[in-house]
Amino acid sequence: MPDKSATRPLDRLGDRLGWITGPALILAVQATFFWSPLGVVLNGVVIGLITALIALGMLLIYRAGRVLNFAQGELGFIPAVLAVMLIVESELPWAIGLVVGLTASLLLGGAAEFLVIRRFFRAPRLVLTVATLGLAQVLGFLALMMPRWWDSRVASQRIDVPLDAVWDVGPIRLGADHLLVLIAAPLLLAGVGALLRWTGLGVAIRATAERPDRAASLGIPVRSIQTVVWAVAGALAFMALFLRAGVLGLPVGGRLGFGLLLRALAALMIGRLNHLPTVLASSVALGILHQGVNWNQDSPLVGDAVIALVIVLALLVRRSRSDRGELELGVFQAVGEIRRLPVELAGLIQLRLLRWGAVAAIGAFLLWMPHWLGTENLLRFSYLHLVVMVVVSLVVLTGWAGQLSLGQWAFVAIGAVVGAKLTQELGADLLLATLGAGMAGAVASLAVGLPALRLRGMYLAVTSLAFVVAVTTYLLNPRFFDWLPQGRVQRNPLLGRIDWSSSFAMYHVSLVALLVTFVAVTGIRNSRTGRVLIALRENEVAAQAFSINPTRAKLTAFAISGFFASCAGALIVHHQQALVIDDAIRTSIGLFVAGVAGGLGSLLGAALGALYFWGGEWWLPGNWRLMATGSGVLIVLLILPGGLASGLYQLRDAALRRFAVSRGIEVPGITPDSSDLASDEAPT
Repeated sequence: MPDKSATRPLDRLGDRLGWITGPALILAVQATFFWSPLGVVLNGVVIGLITALIALGMLLIYRAGRVLNFAQGELGFIPAVLAVMLIVESELPWAIGLVVGLTASLLLGGAAEFLVIRRFFRAPRLVLTVATLGLAQVLGFLALMMPRWWDSRVASQRIDVPLDAVWDVGPIRLGADHLLVLIAAPLLLAGVGALLRWTGLGVAIRATAERPDRAASLGIPVRSIQTVVWAVAGALAFMALFLRAGVLGLPVGGRLGFGLLLRALAALMIGRLNHLPTVLASSVALGILHQGVNWNQDSPLVGDAVIALVIVLALLVRRSRSDRGELELGVFQAVGEIRRLPVELAGLIQLRLLRWGAVAAIGAFLLWMPHWLGTENLLRFSYLHLVVMVVVSLVVLTGWAGQLSLGQWAFVAIGAVVGAKLTQELGADLLLATLGAGMAGAVASLAVGLPALRLRGMYLAVTSLAFVVAVTTYLLNPRFFDWLPQGRVQRNPLLGRIDWSSSFAMYHVSLVALLVTFVAVTGIRNSRTGRVLIALRENEVAAQAFSINPTRAKLTAFAISGFFASCAGALIVHHQQALVIDDAIRTSIGLFVAGVAGGLGSLLGAALGALYFWGGEWWLPGNWRLMATGSGVLIVLLILPGGLASGLYQLRDAALRRFAVSRGIEVPGITPDSSDLASDEAPT
């Protein structure tokens, strides 16, 4: 028999060096396909170190609270803008701007946790994740407004460290700002790493991450620890953006792009959210890869698409396992299930008349609305109908099947391309083109869903976000592929005879499409397919005991969701009369936020969420829309974790309770049980 003891040293060596595999593969891809001069590689190291600071802050927050902080960049954006404005506009020394900004970042990080995140301490991780998205919008608004304190209108600003040093490394000129990053960033990373590994604070952070209740029972101040972690994460984010301001500039008066967050997410996924050396090394390797792609390509969009591909590959090759580091988001607890009208009341003639009367009133309102609206608002409501269709697709995928998706707009883009190609080049009728686009979206969704079934929780969400980046920035971008629809998309007669080129007709077409979607999805929910999806969401193990195939059921949910999203895309491209997929990442995240804010447990929630989110985008002035949507989402999640629709259904249940009591009807779950009342009235 072979001597197993001889292989143990090799196994231990493999375990110790395994963390470098991911970064090494990334560098191999860069050297093979995107070779670059030494100066470009050094510039990539600089960008990678800045990314590592963001990724480290996100890793700290994840370890402390088991949530991915999508507001990490914005935590550092406000103090970075403050420091830059003090240096540029107030003409204070560079060092004073640095100290003031660093102090502000510590205070802001701690305040964000104390004022916002702590309110969601016991909420499902899905709700907390959405809260970080709302927090990002609020902080982004404040950063946009800050330059007005100096009456400044600068669009971007670059500050240089007060040192005179320049090196030409091949075609790239490196300066003192690059040198500062190469020195300061590793020191910061090493300091925080030592803090986590060899101090009591690091032990406390790990304890609160693993078992917060147990840590609290042992006397560890769990919430105070999280405040400290958020403060440190805020300082890391500030240093990342302050150093970036010297190398690339800072978008003062603008928004942070998704490139930095995307690379940080990629590094976290490669490091599986638990291995600090892998996360940091991957950040540097991704920076080198990104700069190598940019050097070899004409557009920086290609670099983002390559990073997105890295995320997808990193997640698909990870081992399928259930460990304590798994990102479980509690989708079912966050979404909930809307209580249907009780059987004891559903047959009453009064309630039936009231129900159908309400439906008739809403239908009459929607039909007569075009007569009261101008052309601009008419087109907006037409677009809103189609957006609701997309959010409904999220109701199927996330609300029913429990599969989290941040990339739903990718299927809208696929549907838009297929729909426009069918009508404009093949002369297909809009009805057939919409169905064809829906089938294409269903196939694409299956292609994404099949490998994604190995992923769970936020891992799937990050994968879908990477998918929408790859699709909208590169694969379906007319800049790179000339076969994609370009120019004006004509609205050819519907069924060969119905003219729908006017905004008035477009409103009615979109309304009919939405109503058909509602009817179809309601039918699916009431069928065996809907019941199976709900059963799997609640308890997958128990559902399997009843011979339910979870893989087939989840793939069905992916296909249905992709079908309706792509049908909406086919109609959207004709509504816009052009293939417009700009800002797709922000729109895709906005769809998810709108769905959760409205309530992913019902179709009403989809409509309310889309109306709130896009209504704020359209009818609020300038940057105030960010404040309204961001703060509004936070308020809704604090008061109504189940979304706006849950509030309306609570009011409905209260009215039903009063009605049932007045009629002497006992309804389980609605009216108090008579035995309970008797026990309460009995003498003690």
